[in-house]
Amino acid sequence: MQLRCGQQQQQGLRDVRTRAAASALIRTPLPNNARPLKPRTQQDRRSLEQLESEKQMCNLISKYTPEYVRSRALETPADAFAVMARVAHIVTGLGTYFGCLAFDRLTGTEDNIETVRRRAQQLRETLTELGPSFIKAGQVLANRPDIVREDYMNELCILQDDVPPFPDEEAFAIIQEQLGRPLEAVFSSISEQPVAAASLGQVYKAVLRDSGEEVAVKVQRPGIEPLILRDLYVFRALGSLFNAFSQQRLGCNAELVVDEFGEKLLEELDYMQEARNIEEFGRNFASDPTVKIPWVRRDLCGSKVVVMEWIEGIRCTDIPGIRNSGIDVDEFIRVGVVSGLRQLLEFGLFHGDPHPGNIFCLRDGRIAYVDFGNVAQLSNSNKQVLIDAVVHAVNEDYEEMAGDFIKLGFLSPGTDITPIVPALEKIWRDSKGQQLADFNFRTVTSKFNELVYQYPIRIPERYSLVIRSLLTQEGICMTLEPEFHFLEVAYPYVARRLLTDEDPALRERLIQVLFQGGKFQWARLTNLIQLAREGGSGIAASAAASAAASRSASPINGSSSSTGLVRAPKAGLDLSDTVRDAARLLLLDEKLRRQVLMALTEDNQLHVEEVRQVLSLLQDDVSPGRLATQVVRDLPSIGRQVMLSWADKVLVS
Repeated sequence: MQLRCGQQQQQGLRDVRTRAAASALIRTPLPNNARPLKPRTQQDRRSLEQLESEKQMCNLISKYTPEYVRSRALETPADAFAVMARVAHIVTGLGTYFGCLAFDRLTGTEDNIETVRRRAQQLRETLTELGPSFIKAGQVLANRPDIVREDYMNELCILQDDVPPFPDEEAFAIIQEQLGRPLEAVFSSISEQPVAAASLGQVYKAVLRDSGEEVAVKVQRPGIEPLILRDLYVFRALGSLFNAFSQQRLGCNAELVVDEFGEKLLEELDYMQEARNIEEFGRNFASDPTVKIPWVRRDLCGSKVVVMEWIEGIRCTDIPGIRNSGIDVDEFIRVGVVSGLRQLLEFGLFHGDPHPGNIFCLRDGRIAYVDFGNVAQLSNSNKQVLIDAVVHAVNEDYEEMAGDFIKLGFLSPGTDITPIVPALEKIWRDSKGQQLADFNFRTVTSKFNELVYQYPIRIPERYSLVIRSLLTQEGICMTLEPEFHFLEVAYPYVARRLLTDEDPALRERLIQVLFQGGKFQWARLTNLIQLAREGGSGIAASAAASAAASRSASPINGSSSSTGLVRAPKAGLDLSDTVRDAARLLLLDEKLRRQVLMALTEDNQLHVEEVRQVLSLLQDDVSPGRLATQVVRDLPSIGRQVMLSWADKVLVS
């Protein structure tokens, strides 16, 4: 098993209206001596306001502010000398590297393949030598095609797996200090060496004395916080020198990029936040029989140590191991894709680093996630815009898609999207090929990388994690099945959500899909129903297989709590709620009613055959009894709304 520390996106409230009460669980007050200070300058204030505006979240308590970093980095006169020494160290390391780049330009070898490979490797080694903050910066740059070219990105990805560990004696001392008691009082055994090491910490395997359960113990590197605060202060000071260039190139000042990076980095240093991440993931997938989230021992966690369940599974890219276990590879791929889509489009809280070392296949066919340091969260409005972007892509509405880029923060408000629309159209058409099955994210990302160098496009940090998450999962799927096509799995899920989700916003998007150019798209409706049925049968089959395997398998790690025994959900697709909502909309929405009537009589003919085909598809997916009960229950409310609507029209006339 491999666990490693990664970036952590700030936990925000997923829905301000319904989850305001959860803020105390998501954020913990800071000690009196660590209170964030108000931004000292107007520029600092504008930078933070832009950061908060782009996140579109309710951020009640945040440890990061530029003034907080400044005050901690320059707490004593000695700190000023430490900052100066650090600047000298950074200038020497990076100066040597950029000097080599200048030499390559002078000799005309800068575009030589071997030279590029050597310089990319040199950059990785330089960042590793400069310490944790630079390693984290390299990991971030590995996901920023708007800043770094692809060959350098590939080399920087090595930083995600290859980081030197720190001495075991120091690690055990930190664990004991955080636990407040000797190691042998908590663990009956613990590995002598780390099983994995990352930029901010490393992981040991242990056995709990009180229960005999195997756990992963992640411990933070010693003395890392002062060094990171010092580096963030230096980063921001340097960023201020490049604000004009960054504003022109990316549509934001360079300090904002540092603020995004710094905010997540400081939060990632708090391992109690990771424990909360694990718990929230566990709640999100509690009713999903296909996904395993490890439990966490909150009583053994601290700000520098987190203790969670040890997951013993098959590495997700171990094809022989998966096949020899009798697991259906195609079904495992489908489970992985759907669980990833649920994180992005349903929960808003998603695993930002689903690389092969963080995803396992359990013997019962479930997918298991580990390492929740690198977690990001999308607000409800951002989730809705992402779904809008999917709908606009399906409808090939490129002007609206460009507008989505502004809403998502890729483009600054007021940007002229006229030249971007044809570029987006070309990217989508080229990536899609002759049919949707030919589509893959790596192709579209590669073409998008070219676009960000031509237009003032900046990829907000949370979306760089989304892109990396999708690319990584697609890469894993293609390793398991070279002929894998992402959309063949993703579309049934999206179709099912559009047709069955209770969110009214998704109902509006369903209407956008079904109407194009004022005409009703009968083929799209039948395709959506068929795709949704495919998704439903896949979910039911996977759940049944998982439940059967769980019944026959012995408990993992000797604990029944880790088997995830659940009942399989009912198979099939229930569109009763969708039909009810459609009837309600038809009664209350005059514009939609007019559109449907025009659809039924389009081209001066009654579309009886199309209606018959739709009804034929729906006959197995609608429960008449349930639908009748819902209609009777809703009649008073609908009648009241209809009467009020008519009364308003009479008063207006």
